[in-house]
Amino acid sequence: MDKLSILGNGPLEGRIPVSGAKNSALKLMAASLLCEEPLVLTSMPNLADTRFMADLLKSLGVEVEWPKGEALCRMHAANITSTIAPYDLVRKMRATFNVLGPLLARVGHATVSLPGGCAIGARPVDLHLKAFEAMGADIVIEQGYVKAAALRGLKGAHIVFPFVSVGATEHAMLAAVLAHGETILENAACEPEIGDLAICLNACGAKVTGHGTPVIRVQGVAKLTGTRHDVIADRIEAGTFCIAVAATGGNVFVDGARAEDLGALIDCLQQAGVTVEVEAKGLRIKRDPSKPIKPVDVQTQPHPGFPTDLQAQFMALMCIADGTSTIRENIFENRFMHAPELSRLGANITVRGNEAIVKGVPKLRAAPVMATDLRASVSLVIAALVAEGETTVNRIYHLDRGFERLEEKLGRCGAKITRQEGSA
Repeated sequence: MDKLSILGNGPLEGRIPVSGAKNSALKLMAASLLCEEPLVLTSMPNLADTRFMADLLKSLGVEVEWPKGEALCRMHAANITSTIAPYDLVRKMRATFNVLGPLLARVGHATVSLPGGCAIGARPVDLHLKAFEAMGADIVIEQGYVKAAALRGLKGAHIVFPFVSVGATEHAMLAAVLAHGETILENAACEPEIGDLAICLNACGAKVTGHGTPVIRVQGVAKLTGTRHDVIADRIEAGTFCIAVAATGGNVFVDGARAEDLGALIDCLQQAGVTVEVEAKGLRIKRDPSKPIKPVDVQTQPHPGFPTDLQAQFMALMCIADGTSTIRENIFENRFMHAPELSRLGANITVRGNEAIVKGVPKLRAAPVMATDLRASVSLVIAALVAEGETTVNRIYHLDRGFERLEEKLGRCGAKITRQEGSA
């Protein structure tokens, strides 16, 4: 199993390009099941997760052309040859569950394994299934599989989510575009990735309005064609690089970062004493490493609030702040597993339920650490970049699920980071 060796060595300088958003690409790939003509995605992130989704689509009959190393993926679902997504192809990644809605909408039935357990909490799919039932689907759960049928087609429905759920909003949209009549989604999530999905679906002939607001309306159509769509830039990757530069100090242009998607993070970075300049095609992050980082309290919220997927990274920054900060996690339970690993590097963190009290220390020191999930793993990378000595980050397959060429991108800006073969 690969691992990273990171030598803390001062400020970062240069340019870091942002890849296409993993969280958007996965749902866009699922949307290919709805289209009778090819769906071509550009700016595709080449990740373990997206490649895994491609394998699942192939098993369902989708023709996938995605040359290794290229950012263009062509998917053609002219004929759905299977409506069964088995456990072995769903258990590794929750997003694969999102083939259920498109299969149900287009073919009228599907059998999809429930997704496996998640390291950051239960993350149940009951909201997804209730939305499909509201559209007229019959759903049975047997032996770990969801068996869904709507042989006469899905029907438009008025669905009010009891709480904001990005996954349920996206999945309901994917099913509703081919339903008979209008579907209204209330208390819908407003994340930029949902807007990206809506734009792509509309380009294929769907009728989706209201995306970016809490009320989304979907007027069902008889069929979808294909289109060519550029995947939105990954705001979590962009935010991660912004935080990394804030921690190390330096001057880096984060190419592709969208200020409109990162408002809450930008506010927090500026409160911490970091300079954030909005430029035409990205963000410039600057900090004098001789000046201390100011402590900032944050709490995660649905968009446009502070993203839960940047919480671990920001905690790493607060570990070296001049003072005490409080970080409150409101989205997922059990999402402070990085705290003990950061403590191995000398951080002073006390976790109390959904709150973490972080007392900044003058410096962190290298130690072997272990990644526990995707975002936690990159928080350890950020901490290692400022720690004295050489840090080894084990179990980095988590990183490869969500960050494309991480060591290469950081290395071009002066980071001393190398990948090694080894075991956790």
